[in-house]
Amino acid sequence: AATVSIASVRPGSGLLFYPLILTFYYFASSVPRLQFANDDKHLLACCSLDGTLSIMTLSPPPPTVKVTLKGHAGPVTDFAWSLSNDIIVSTSKDGTLRIWNTEDGRCIREVADPEGSELLCCTFQPMNNNLTVVGNSKHHLQVVNISTGKKVKGGSSKLTGRVLSLSFDAPGRILWAGDDRGSIFSFLFDMATGKLTKAKRLVVNEGSSISSISARSWISREARDPSLLVNACVNKLLLYRVVDNEGTLQLKRSFPIQHGSQPLHSIFCPLMSFRQGACVVTGSEDACVYFFDVERNTKAIVNKLQGHSGPVLDVSFNCDESLLASSDATGMVIIWRREQK
Repeated sequence: AATVSIASVRPGSGLLFYPLILTFYYFASSVPRLQFANDDKHLLACCSLDGTLSIMTLSPPPPTVKVTLKGHAGPVTDFAWSLSNDIIVSTSKDGTLRIWNTEDGRCIREVADPEGSELLCCTFQPMNNNLTVVGNSKHHLQVVNISTGKKVKGGSSKLTGRVLSLSFDAPGRILWAGDDRGSIFSFLFDMATGKLTKAKRLVVNEGSSISSISARSWISREARDPSLLVNACVNKLLLYRVVDNEGTLQLKRSFPIQHGSQPLHSIFCPLMSFRQGACVVTGSEDACVYFFDVERNTKAIVNKLQGHSGPVLDVSFNCDESLLASSDATGMVIIWRREQK
């Protein structure tokens, strides 16, 4: 079970953030994913390779674990909050998708993978939270109705490798999926039926794992293209422009980070209106968190946070960007607070 310890953390070189002096430490287990609840400042969930998920409340201090979700018989690989935050879906190497009540931690439903394979990633359909897309280790993508636990007819497809990452565009019409062979596929999603139609394929780098995909309809006032942010084990963070309504991708920028093998993730900063430029944030295998301004042609690194002792696997902002959470391969979670200027 998760053990919470509170300790001081070495401050980053913070232009934008410095650490709230808090550390959640999960003994002996990596924390591959973490995510703030939707439109929430203080509710944070994370999953662990020890088979549990934890929902933490960060305010009022001190931070506490509100509820621990127990039931998976293997490492938890991914999870997603529903739009209203009342449900979390999670995937595990035990071959099950679980649906949880976030208030009391009850497992509402368990859906076993029909192939008995490890489930590696999941995401909600943004316009219909009754539907979840799941990716497995046998290269399959599947749309599942979480109310019935049944597979959606026509809602499955096969990739070239283990399905590691998923992201919808904001309207929920295009789904991108990344695998461990270096390919990103786009699918057209039928809103009425849940059917998937394979549209495009991009080989980022043959044999490299696509560990993270994040879509954004526009980045800033200056950069109004729909964009995709990708971690692909090529020692770079990749930013693609979405050039048509079939999800075709064109490389726009790349940023140097250390990324050769770990399942790193990255995000767009949620707020776009109040600042010039546009920031993206990523974990890195050098135990740092990097902020890049995608509009800067030179010196794109605008901040570097230090405090982790292992590869930083995931990062998440709360809704008003006052807090950033990051997790690493040693099991540490750090909460960073925006500097009040």
